[in-house]
Amino acid sequence: MADPVLQIRSLDAFYGDFQALFSLDLEVASDGVIAIIGANGAGKSTLMRSISGMLQNRPDSILYQGEPIGGLRADQVAGKGIALVPEGRQLFPSLSVEENLIIGGRMRRPGPWSLAAIYDLFPILQERRHQASTSLSGGQQQMVAIGRALMANPSLLMFDEISLGLAPVIIRQIYEVLPKIIATGMSAIIVEQDISKALEVSSHVYCLQEGRVSLSGQSDTITREQISEAYFGARSDHGLA
Repeated sequence: MADPVLQIRSLDAFYGDFQALFSLDLEVASDGVIAIIGANGAGKSTLMRSISGMLQNRPDSILYQGEPIGGLRADQVAGKGIALVPEGRQLFPSLSVEENLIIGGRMRRPGPWSLAAIYDLFPILQERRHQASTSLSGGQQQMVAIGRALMANPSLLMFDEISLGLAPVIIRQIYEVLPKIIATGMSAIIVEQDISKALEVSSHVYCLQEGRVSLSGQSDTITREQISEAYFGARSDHGLA
């Protein structure tokens, strides 16, 4: 297995006096895709905020390419080569599709992703490049958010709730392009509510429960019974997507 591009060691995260993550350990191989699953409030978005620098932590609790980054600001983390597709997309409503994409490339990191490459990946965005970003459908806005992150030419791309609120046909389209994105040489973290999709696209899965890792394992060997127990905290008859 390739050396880890990201290592998280005993990560604690707080919002004021409230502790959201407890001694979290995980890693992402330099050619790997990991999935993060868990119920609402399990700490998934807090983990994304911690890695991306929106929530600062102990510096050595997050290592990126061997360098401690836990105490860096979000812009500093982005400059290192980590990009986030945030939950809810968070596009700039006053800007066009193309202007949103251009902002993503402000770091001017070298790599394969450019406006032309984004438009090749998502042709509908080229057709609508001059429209206000928030005038698009939810699925098209998600494509803009993904394209904006890719314009930074990251080495690690993180998707927070990649399919939340999207129609099945749009989810399918987004997952169809993921292999092409990963094939450019980056690693990825995917936070996903659809457990079947999470297992399908990842090499390793981590389940969070109440801010702790309740289960981790290879995606192709972990069982639904193990996931159900880790997801709900006890053996359960709840159906899993």
